[in-house]
Amino acid sequence: MDVWRTFLYDNTEARAAIWSEEAIQRITAENATLKKRVRQLTTDNRTLDERLKAARSNLRFQDRRVADLEVRITERGPPA
Repeated sequence: MDVWRTFLYDNTEARAAIWSEEAIQRITAENATLKKRVRQLTTDNRTLDERLKAARSNLRFQDRRVADLEVRITERGPPA
């Protein structure tokens, strides 16, 4: 399969016999659009991953804070 692709890539006559210029332009444009979409999704994924890490870090901090407050309340004993 790779040999076939390489042959078509290097041999313009063979490529033209299989695909019209219009089809090649359409596929090239679609490929560029898809590559742009992949880049955008990759960026969005990184952003969401960073937000998730920050949210988890905040949650861990809040858990430690709540645990600390529970210990302080328990150590004081019941109100007089």
